[in-house]
Amino acid sequence: MKLQELVEKMGLEVKTARSELEREVTGGYASDLLSDVMANARKDDLWVTLQTHQNIVAVATLKGVAGVILVNDRVPEEDTVQLAEEEHLPLLVTGLPAFEIIGRLYEMGIKGSR
Repeated sequence: MKLQELVEKMGLEVKTARSELEREVTGGYASDLLSDVMANARKDDLWVTLQTHQNIVAVATLKGVAGVILVNDRVPEEDTVQLAEEEHLPLLVTGLPAFEIIGRLYEMGIKGSR
């Protein structure tokens, strides 16, 4: 499924890299622990987190994730937004808690990575 479809169906707010919304999402990963994401997320996953600092961009880029969803109406820090734009990484925001957004993603066919 493409990021654009997820954005539209779930009402996600796009903070960065609108040009990358045609990217395909093949799975999902949820964690707030950067080392966990580095060890377990996969290329083209959609990463769900509450972290907003610029290190999420570094980890997301390293792993090649399709995008990052920030939960609970978290606002990414300004340097995070700038770096995400430079790296062409979509940062998406939802007011939903992680548990609910992950459930909705699962219902739409986005399964967790193993």
